Amino acid sequence: MTGEMIAVDWGTTNRRAYLIDAEGKVLQTERDGMGLLAVPPGGFADQIAEIRAKMGDLPVLLAGMVGSAKGWVNVPYLSCPAGLADLGGALHWVEPGRTAIVPGLCDPAGDVMRGEEVQLLGAVAAGLVPGDALLCQPGTHCKWARMAGGRVESFATAMTGEIFALLKNHSLLADFLGGEVGDDEAFRAGVRDGLTGRLTTRLFRVRAAALLGQRSIEDSASYTSGLMIGHDVGGEGLREGDPVHILADPHLGRLYASAVHIAGGQPILIDSHAAFVAGIFRLWKASQI
Repeated sequence: MTGEMIAVDWGTTNRRAYLIDAEGKVLQTERDGMGLLAVPPGGFADQIAEIRAKMGDLPVLLAGMVGSAKGWVNVPYLSCPAGLADLGGALHWVEPGRTAIVPGLCDPAGDVMRGEEVQLLGAVAAGLVPGDALLCQPGTHCKWARMAGGRVESFATAMTGEIFALLKNHSLLADFLGGEVGDDEAFRAGVRDGLTGRLTTRLFRVRAAALLGQRSIEDSASYTSGLMIGHDVGGEGLREGDPVHILADPHLGRLYASAVHIAGGQPILIDSHAAFVAGIFRLWKASQI
């Protein structure tokens, strides 16, 4: 089988390229650390040439930070609500018919995303989630998106992962957060506390609890992660049984699923890579009409 196009999900620190055939099947995947921050000024065209050298001299559709102010081209955001047809009509062609960048989305409340919109809309287009749904994309900057009629109606971003990393490396708690994070009792206790609010007070008490022997240092990282994620999930005001579709890697997906369950919601794990491929391939097909 031969490829029809190449799709690239270009993040800040990492990049993933997919060789996709005419039926939307992934033939080859390449993941590397050549995210936005690793590309030298003026180096995006060379990066695309290298990807084509590995995967074939094919059209390339790019999504993510490559379309940001620090990327190859600063492609304007589309405003929500928006669907695949809106994105497809606003592709920015760097090389006509050869290389295009997907625009990101902005929420009128004052929020932005680049790359996640392809996953969100692809999940709906592929039938992985219903057209009216709450979707969660955990990560450095966790996205919560409300879908309506198969379009992104609105979304909000939480800096949960970034703040946890800052706490681990640059805070009063740094010496206490070296343990492994897992869906254990310490994590679940953190989730329950995070759901109740007073986040900054409870963060200070992580160190105090270890010093007073109320919680082991080894459990402090799991508890703090649970505290952060519980606070994040609590912001959605879930009602009993509310479904939450989670697009994430297995480890982070399990943590958020546990927190959603504790909050009373119904977590549903979705393959985020399959969602991205479904979305980007449909955008490519639409651009050929």
